[in-house]
Amino acid sequence: MKDIDEPPVKGDAGAQYRLHGSPDSANFVVRMILEELGRDYEYVPVDRLVSEQKSEAYRKLNPQGLIPVLEVAGQDAPLFETGAIIQFLTDRYGALSPEPLSPERGRFLKWLFFISNTLHADLRISFKPHRYVEDRSKCNLLADALTGRIASAFQQLEHEITATGGPYLLGSEVSCLDHYLAACARWAQIYGQFGSWPVDSSPRIKHLLAELEKRPAVRQACKLEMIEGSPFVSPSPVTLPGITA
Repeated sequence: MKDIDEPPVKGDAGAQYRLHGSPDSANFVVRMILEELGRDYEYVPVDRLVSEQKSEAYRKLNPQGLIPVLEVAGQDAPLFETGAIIQFLTDRYGALSPEPLSPERGRFLKWLFFISNTLHADLRISFKPHRYVEDRSKCNLLADALTGRIASAFQQLEHEITATGGPYLLGSEVSCLDHYLAACARWAQIYGQFGSWPVDSSPRIKHLLAELEKRPAVRQACKLEMIEGSPFVSPSPVTLPGITA
């Protein structure tokens, strides 16, 4: 993986970005990656308090009505899906992910899709189970089942860090997987079924989170997202009135 401390390449084709998001939503992951890569971008706030993401104008960007969206100059359509956006960015700049032909590439991709399709997806459903079941009396059953799945997902990631030797998911070098994992760990601790996944149950992940908190790009992303204090190891919800997961 290329050293992300190298200065950004100026004059890249299509280096203009517009990130649509809301405080402490999945755009947080994308913002961390953009900050790590040193890329200029315009942030376009989406007001979740009035469900702006469900508006006709926003659905032209993402027909699912979900956050985030990244508009990229030169691309024929906006990008959505958090995993797809961060893979696009890290592949474009050759940083924060293994090279396409490297021995680590398959392992990188499987964990990227695992975090996106399993961990993040289960978290999203567990936060608002009433959106997924018609019978409201069954919401707690669904949330309880997902709590077990989420804990299992974190355990698998903990085992992988142990296998690679850490401190990061792929080993000694940080990758976008770590930022995505950190955001999920944050949300698991403060939203939905509060405290159902204790970070102390996964010491390797906890150490990874502490290392990420030291990174200037992560601190800058937290500042812009209005995330205060320890964002991952001992997180608190964003304090904007009315903002929930």
